[in-house]
Amino acid sequence: MNTLNTISIRVYLAEMNIHPVKHYGYYGMYYSPLREDRNASFKVDYTKNLWRDFGTNEGGTLIDLIMRMEHCSFHEAASKLEEKYTGMGVDSFSFHGNHQDMQQEQTTTILKVQPITHPALIAFVRERKIDLELANRYCKEIHYRINGRNYFGVGFRNDKDGYELSNPSGFKGCIPPKEVTTVRNERNTCLVFEGFWDFLSYLTLQNVKQTNHDAVILNSVANASKATSFIKSHKNIYTCLDNDEAGRKATQLIKTSCDFVNNWSAQYARYKDLNDYLCQKSKVKPEVKKKSLGFKR
Repeated sequence: MNTLNTISIRVYLAEMNIHPVKHYGYYGMYYSPLREDRNASFKVDYTKNLWRDFGTNEGGTLIDLIMRMEHCSFHEAASKLEEKYTGMGVDSFSFHGNHQDMQQEQTTTILKVQPITHPALIAFVRERKIDLELANRYCKEIHYRINGRNYFGVGFRNDKDGYELSNPSGFKGCIPPKEVTTVRNERNTCLVFEGFWDFLSYLTLQNVKQTNHDAVILNSVANASKATSFIKSHKNIYTCLDNDEAGRKATQLIKTSCDFVNNWSAQYARYKDLNDYLCQKSKVKPEVKKKSLGFKR
């Protein structure tokens, strides 16, 4: 039953068209699905995958929530989850948790690479405000095994045929080797993104399926130095990194290595990253003149 509770509460609610009223990084506040609520007093902790209704002082796991929402027993709630996710084999596959570090694991085996079809991952993509067709253009549903345990998530291929991984539990990792991902169109302009969700968010905001510019997705700010030789070969450079200390340091590293770097993160300075901007703004483009930035479709 512990495996069933690794299914994201956030994604489960999103599949029911229940979305947070406010985001606070690692948690969201919802109108309670258990009662009439005008104050958004229902909290979902994305990291711990737990919920709490401050109006009734109740809380717990996903199974606990289903028991309350469906007015059913523990066994009935677990059966509903198993039936809903039976196509994925919930008894043998789960989401990789944040506490696990794939970089240190030595026995990672890719079991299957396919288009994104699992309901939990589809809901995860849509919650990120990314069109499923666009996500499938660049990402795959990856099934993999680590030390005898099976997991699955959204995977984004890097330049050394490794996969950057993300799943609804909040896990971010990599099936080695770790590397950047480049988009090479032989253009003078290079766009720099921190992660693949940011890259997909940019395409969504521009309402295009691919960029005409060159681009590099770092897949980690630790890869910024690896990418500088590719980046500085371009005349016009636009960085779209996160608005945190690591993102600012990586932007500064690129600025010291390259000429004419434009820091586009200033356009979404009130948000954590470009995907957060997209989610909060519901696909409204940044209020900035494309001509001044040199962005073209």
